[in-house]
Amino acid sequence: MNLDFARIFEDIPFILNGVPLTLLFTLLSVFFGLIWATILALFKISGIKLAYWFSVVYTSIFRGTPLLLQLSLVYFATPQLTGYNITPLQAGVLTFTLNSGAYMSETIRGGIQAVDKGQREAAMTLGIPYWLMMWDVIMPQALKTILPALVNETIALLKDSSLVSTVGVVEILRSAQIVGSNKYIYFEPLLFAGLIYYILVMALTFAASILERRLRKSE
Repeated sequence: MNLDFARIFEDIPFILNGVPLTLLFTLLSVFFGLIWATILALFKISGIKLAYWFSVVYTSIFRGTPLLLQLSLVYFATPQLTGYNITPLQAGVLTFTLNSGAYMSETIRGGIQAVDKGQREAAMTLGIPYWLMMWDVIMPQALKTILPALVNETIALLKDSSLVSTVGVVEILRSAQIVGSNKYIYFEPLLFAGLIYYILVMALTFAASILERRLRKSE
């Protein structure tokens, strides 16, 4: 085996430059994805048929087609359909927001429906508006139930962020590929990129476990 990690030592800062972009992409996708997922979840339990069927059809489409296909459509078709030259980062965030929203909406819906009905009935008896009841009473309790699933989705987004390299975003994987093509070696830079992803995932998992313990103590 002809391996020499010393050959990529000087390129390590270049690969690490992709970390902030990867984290920015993941955080934006999770933030907007949670908002969109909550809206879809509320549509599904609203009792409004049009909203319900929209959310059901939407979820089935985005869960039933490949993520890479969705990314390609958003990036390459948006200029053709709208005339707007969307940037690779914008295309990635938009695609992952739409996709993760479909997945997380089912998780959030399940968490909301898992909250004891007595909580909702008590809030309605007190005359609390629906939106305030959901924000102050139902959602905080649902969060404790769905937190592990949301963390798993965030980890999946972090790892799947490597897909945006296909549309030109120079994140961790793309940086490693550039180093590999310049040095004509691929195992070392790709392995180092994998190590970075692993460290980020472990850090996210550790932070989530701390948050989960604090939520349990607050019960």
